[in-house]
Amino acid sequence: MSLRLTRRTFLNSTAAVAGAGIAAPLLSLPALAAPAAAIVGKAAPAFTGRTVDGAAISLADYKGKLVILEWTNHGCPFVRKHYDSGNMQAVQAEAVAAGAVWLTVISSAPGEQGHVTPADAKARAASEKWAASTTILDPSGDIGRAYAAKTTPHMFIIGTDGILLYDGAIDDKPTANKADIPGSKNYVRAALADIAAGRPVAVSSSRAYGCAVKYAKSSA
Repeated sequence: MSLRLTRRTFLNSTAAVAGAGIAAPLLSLPALAAPAAAIVGKAAPAFTGRTVDGAAISLADYKGKLVILEWTNHGCPFVRKHYDSGNMQAVQAEAVAAGAVWLTVISSAPGEQGHVTPADAKARAASEKWAASTTILDPSGDIGRAYAAKTTPHMFIIGTDGILLYDGAIDDKPTANKADIPGSKNYVRAALADIAAGRPVAVSSSRAYGCAVKYAKSSA
């Protein structure tokens, strides 16, 4: 005999067992679809946003290009390690010179460490000689959450076919000490070398280190 659970049947049976002092059974409900995540080997999440110049930007604008995403926060000591030493700018310059697009993303919310106005971001980029292709301001945190960006810095590399090839730290020395840079393995530089040589990326993911991305608390 076929049994069909209606809303009335369920409510009546729940009330009956409750009255008898028996815990009502939980029904297994279908899970809601989760948003697309940034997974190495899968298509990178699409995004749209605004650059420091106010121009609209999207991942689709760079179809057929190698794209590097870098999350940053100028007040974070781990970010300062790589910028004050010139390490981040050097990797940016190498990647851009090789034809890649480097997008620096700032997801710090208003009132949080690292939040900047467009003018402040452009002034800092000029004074520190950033070599990124452009900077994206993401105060809502929409882009950061789409990629589950956890720290500053947090690095992602997207292949020319739109597939995520790397997700993680810039290197293997999770410290804020500039003296550790010369002896570190730069994962981003190594991944770019593998890609340029047509090899699979040897280290395609690593644990990102740094300061937590300062997302808006109200929507975290």
